[in-house]
This record gives sequence, structure tokens and C-alpha cells, in this order.
Amino acid sequence: HNARDPHRDHVHGRIDRITYPSRPLVKPAKIAGASIPELLENLKLPELRTRYRTRRELRKRHPNHVANAAKKWAVNQSDDRLKLEALWVSWGADRLDKDLLLSLLCSKDHRVRTAAVQVLRNNLFNFENEIELLEKAATDSHGRVRLAAATTASYLPQTDGLSIIEKIREKGISPPYNTSLDDAERALQNSSEPFEEEKHRVKVPDHLSLSEGRLFIKGAEIYEKEGYCGTCHQENGLGLPEAGFPPLADTKWVNGDHERLIKLTLKGLMGPIEVKGRKYPGLVPMTPFESMLNDYDAAAVLTFIRNSFGNQSEPILPWQINKVRKETKGKQGFYSPDELLSSHPN
Repeated sequence: HNARDPHRDHVHGRIDRITYPSRPLVKPAKIAGASIPELLENLKLPELRTRYRTRRELRKRHPNHVANAAKKWAVNQSDDRLKLEALWVSWGADRLDKDLLLSLLCSKDHRVRTAAVQVLRNNLFNFENEIELLEKAATDSHGRVRLAAATTASYLPQTDGLSIIEKIREKGISPPYNTSLDDAERALQNSSEPFEEEKHRVKVPDHLSLSEGRLFIKGAEIYEKEGYCGTCHQENGLGLPEAGFPPLADTKWVNGDHERLIKLTLKGLMGPIEVKGRKYPGLVPMTPFESMLNDYDAAAVLTFIRNSFGNQSEPILPWQINKVRKETKGKQGFYSPDELLSSHPN
């Protein structure tokens, strides 16, 4: 970083902070430690970075609490820009407010309509009438909305996507944007696999949302890495019982209390354990992944495990990993099965 580079010139020049004498400085908004209602009120502030950091803070909070609060807050706003902020918050919590999105697609402000189409692009799997919505955007009165529709169309199956592109061409678009429109059309013509999960070997379960599906795909990659989960528990999740490695399929250790699973993943596990009626001596410890996986990657691999090998359990999200990581920061050494079962018996 240039500020710490030993070759940095500390002799010449300086940076002055220029202010308007009679105008007070911006008072920093409370973000860390603020309540959800306080954070939502921050979204009314004009400073972009404040709103950005506020949205990041909201993504760390419990998603149901955030989504419910954002929905109620949006009802009381008359400005579509603020409603758009609420939409982004619900999307960030992975609890997309579909009714709010549909209303913003009809906003009088073309900037809001454009942003709503961009949200739609990232949540196509949550809608059954996405083609109808995009056809409307493709014939919008403003070129920026039509351009967003073209980008979104490139994520559709080839026939549907090219149909949207054709409607945009019929309506017309500003010459500077022709290249973008051509690129979207070219991508559709050259692609037979429009959906992200179809480009991967793993198939995302239908019950997972789009963002949960991305966690699942990332988790599959991590699971298969040499020295990670699949090495001991095997590609089929059945483990190697004769070698002392228990299965992950249909076990309460995987599908039960999520905090127990997170704790043993972060800190490791050692000691006698019983899995599906079979006793394992536990002489070989389970690797602690605390320093090997960040919150997102840990959530990804656990979401994959809990929804593979016949398992179907609630996904584990990054904020849940972060919560347990903080709570167990002072924990030294491996967990034992008895220690975890005493705190998390289910």
C-alpha cells in the first residue's frame, strides 16, 4: 500500500482538507451497533458511502428480521428511490420483496425502472413470468431501461433471449448502445447453456433460492478439494467407516443443530462419536477449518453438505458463520462430541 511503502516521499507536498467555512462537516451516521430501524433511516442520507456501508451492515443481521423491517419501512416511503433502497436490502437479505420489485418496474423514474430490471436479472429464477416482465422493459420509453433488458435477456434461454433482443431493436436504441446490444445477441447465439448452474457438474436442488444455489455450487467446489471434506467423507458422502471416517448422509450431525455443525467445522472435532448407530473411536481428529475458510466459503460447503447425499436441510448463511466465529473466538483446541452434544443435543 502506497501509504506504507518505504519509498514513499515524506518530504514533499501535502494533502489539505478543504471545507466551506460556514458549512458544518457531515456528522457520521451510526452504523456499527445501530438497530435495524436506525440503519433503514440511514438510507435516506445523501452520502453514497454511508448508504453503501449501511447496506453491508444490514447483510450481517438476521435476514428475516431485516426483510420484514424493510418491507414495513418501504410502505411508509413516498419516494421511489427510498423504496429501491428497501428492495436492495431485501435482496441483500436473500428475502427479495417481489411485490416491491414489480411495483418499481412501473416507477415514473426511468432510473428506478432500470435498477429494478437489474435486480430482476439477478433473480430470474424467483419469477414465473420473467419473459412477460422483460418484454415490457424491452419496449420501455427510456433507452436505459431497454439496455438493462438487453443485458438481462442474455441470461435467458436462447429463444426467449433473442425474442427480447428483437423487441428492443424494433423499439430502437441509442447508437452508442448498439455494441452492447450486439454483444448480448452474440452471447445468446453462441450459448446453449444460459443458466449458471447448468455450467457446473452439480445440479442445484429446486428448493434453494438463487443466492443459496450459488452457495451450493461454491460449496461443491470446496468439498471436492484435496484435503477438504471429500477426502475423508468421500464423493458420495458415505464416508469410510472401516477407516474411522463417518458418513454425512442422513445424520443428525449434519442435519441437526446448525450451530453445532458450524462449531465442529471451525474448531475441529476429536473423540469417540456415534453416527447412525455406529461408534467411531475418533482417534483421527477432524481438521479445524477456522483459518482455512472465510464466512462465505464455510457457509457454502455446509449448505452443500446439508443439501446433498439425500439431505435436505436449511442452508447455512455467512452471517450465521460469523456469529459463531465471534462467539467461539477464545475457544482453544478441538471440540469433543460430548461437549457439543451437551450444548446442542438436537
